[in-house]
Amino acid sequence: MQSSKNKNVEKSEPFYRPSVPKQKTSAEIINEARNALRTLRTQRPFTPREDQRKLFGSASSRTPDNRPPSTFSLHASSFESGDSRLVSGTRLSPLDHKPKLLSSSTKDEDSSISFPKPPVNPVEVRKVSSARARLCRTASQGYLLPDKIFLPDENKEQVNSEEPAPMDNLSRRSNRSYLAELNPRSSAKDDGIPLVYNEHNKAEEQDFLKGAVTTSPLQFKSGSDQNKIGDKPSSNLSLTDWNKSGNKAGSEDDSRVNETEEEENYWNVKILPIVYELENEDNIENLCLACTSLHEALEEGNMFGKKFKGRSVLLKTLYKLVDIGSEPLGLKLAKIILALKVSGKNLLNVCKLVFKISRNEKNDSLIQTDGLLDSLLEILRIEDLHTNHEAFLYCTGAIKFISGNAVLLNELANKGGVEIMFQLMKRINNIKENDTCFSNLGHLLVQLTATLRNLIDLPRSRCQLLCCSAVSELWVVLEQRLNDKDICTNIVRIFSKLSSYNDCCAALADYSRCYVLFLALLNKHQKKQDLVVRVVFILGNLTAKNNQAREQFFKEKGSADTLISLFQTYNELDLNAKKEKHEGEQNKTKQKHPSEGDDVLIKLIRVLANLSIHPSVGAALAANHHVVALLITVLEYKSIDDCEELVINATATINNLSYYKVRNSVIEDKKLHIAELLLKLLMSSNMDGILEAVRVFGNLSQYFEICDFIIQRKVYKFMVALLDAKHQDVCFSACGVLLNLTVDKNKRPILKEGGGIKKLVDCLRDFGPTDWQLACLVCKTLWNYSENIASAASCFEDDDINTLLVLLASLLDEELALDYGFDRDLRNYHKLCWETEFKPVAQKLLKRIQNHHSILQPITITGGC
Repeated sequence: MQSSKNKNVEKSEPFYRPSVPKQKTSAEIINEARNALRTLRTQRPFTPREDQRKLFGSASSRTPDNRPPSTFSLHASSFESGDSRLVSGTRLSPLDHKPKLLSSSTKDEDSSISFPKPPVNPVEVRKVSSARARLCRTASQGYLLPDKIFLPDENKEQVNSEEPAPMDNLSRRSNRSYLAELNPRSSAKDDGIPLVYNEHNKAEEQDFLKGAVTTSPLQFKSGSDQNKIGDKPSSNLSLTDWNKSGNKAGSEDDSRVNETEEEENYWNVKILPIVYELENEDNIENLCLACTSLHEALEEGNMFGKKFKGRSVLLKTLYKLVDIGSEPLGLKLAKIILALKVSGKNLLNVCKLVFKISRNEKNDSLIQTDGLLDSLLEILRIEDLHTNHEAFLYCTGAIKFISGNAVLLNELANKGGVEIMFQLMKRINNIKENDTCFSNLGHLLVQLTATLRNLIDLPRSRCQLLCCSAVSELWVVLEQRLNDKDICTNIVRIFSKLSSYNDCCAALADYSRCYVLFLALLNKHQKKQDLVVRVVFILGNLTAKNNQAREQFFKEKGSADTLISLFQTYNELDLNAKKEKHEGEQNKTKQKHPSEGDDVLIKLIRVLANLSIHPSVGAALAANHHVVALLITVLEYKSIDDCEELVINATATINNLSYYKVRNSVIEDKKLHIAELLLKLLMSSNMDGILEAVRVFGNLSQYFEICDFIIQRKVYKFMVALLDAKHQDVCFSACGVLLNLTVDKNKRPILKEGGGIKKLVDCLRDFGPTDWQLACLVCKTLWNYSENIASAASCFEDDDINTLLVLLASLLDEELALDYGFDRDLRNYHKLCWETEFKPVAQKLLKRIQNHHSILQPITITGGC
């Protein structure tokens, strides 16, 4: 092996001569040294913030007629006053007894059931209708009568009773109580009298109600309060009155009776005074304080989430306060109503109330203070989705709004928002397409996915998303709702954020139909820019670091055609938009962000650049006429001042494709045209653009035609001048072009122009000790340049010779070189570069200079360079 090396030195052949097949090309050298094939980075697509909080943003594909409203009126009349039942989800068992209808009366009046007889006289019928109307009107105003009214003696007897009342006794008592509701003064034994309501009964009824109040066990603190309460019968009825009137606890055991007494006392002492205050207070601040006290009292009495006799009256009192229209009060009311576990229409309306209030960002602090988020999450967690999907819609919409607040977003994450959203998403996914509410659940999914999009900005939320396998459920949603543009856009926004992180990126790629669905989205919604730009951004991230992902995507049927079709579509849109604008208007305003068409092209070209890293994919793309033609079109019609990132990405992709030397390479066919276009970049003041252009010249300069072009168009002068740049990558790429030029003996003298040799020596001195790859490239260029020299003086100036002798000797001293400015962690890597790349070339160059220099004595190194 040693003799072989000596023979190579004696022949003094230039490095990397293209005509020698066994020698490496300059592109291969650059690839080894600096990863000539490079992936591209770009910013995540810009998402402007909506001016207003709405269920569906301005970019929604849903028409106003095809979506639930974001604005609506909400009043007390919107609620159902009869909602006093709790939904337990338990199916009731049928009753064992069978009711018996008696055809004739018996002697024992207490054991018989008398049915009311309709009045025969039409005048009496009208009186009954009038009485019923007054009764309904009284109830609608909040002055509700109890279901049954017992006389004081009967109440006492019922409470003290230790044995269950027989069924016939209950029936008799119920019938008598029903009559007593309309005529409290009537005898309890007049069961068979037809139901007639006379005018004088109204005054008697009022007297009876007042009597019920005076016998109530509730004692108020002041006489004035007691007088006020006497004005409104609805709040002055104690729990005894409406409990005993409708209580059928005669069939229950003593423990139930004792519990009822405890609830009754708690209601009268703790709850009823607050209810009275809510009905009579006009000041908003005082009402809010009363609501806070009511919530605390109900919570202290363990009255949330269970049935109690005053529940429906309490709810109706709260519903009436909605008409005040105060947002702080509305939040207080909503919290209590939700805690009382309403259902059906009332659940929907209270969710609408919260939604309406949450539309105003100024109320975020109130929502946080009131702790309403727990109540909203509880709805999503326990309520039935199928029957309450509209309530879920407005509940999730409210959560989406407040998740735009950083403080509330953190609170949402801390309360398990990701897990709750994930479980809800699973429930929705289990509903089949033929279900009647399938399409309506699409509206809910828009809100849910928008909320998740906000949540994943937090690191712990992303971790939770991965831990609970929510990514797989998002794929299921995407597959089921491929026709819904809004849902698809939200999901790709989520994936767009996730794909910026390596672990999340791997989770996305693990789905077997990942690329199939992405291609389906691009083909189905090709004109929806905000969706397309995010899909290609995700594909760019997936193919940035994974060679297997590059191959899998490219092998999917129609992948290349889809990318080309998108490229053509958005390139034409951009060109047409450019023609429509006047030149003067373009110069007046400079956009902060690329246009929509440019943004798609930027991300799309990035995908092509990343795909071209894979050898077989890159070779196929280099031979694709459509791909190369579109890249060239970008350089033809776009200047770096118009859209810097687009032009740089197109140039970088051409650089990657120019690396492949294939038979049908379109890059090779168009190389001179490409070189002409690159001159514009070299003439610009943009250093990134100059660097990309020089890199392309580094690959193209392997062709003799391009070398001649570089000489004829004086491009080499740019390369020599770039050696002065204080940018290592720029110096590295420029040195690569000069290396290829020095392969031709006739072109070597150009290094003397503009002080090229001196600049190469300066690069070796400035960057060599910290960049062995650049130092190696400089030495190879100087080796080519000094081939077949008679003496060192004929090639180098004396100052350059002395500098090279000292510099090369010091850089070849392993102990001095590897201790110069390197971190300990990088020592092994730099040592490998020094031993395998720099040392062999530097030793041969140093020997050549010493052999042809007049001073042949060894040089003593006394210190570092």
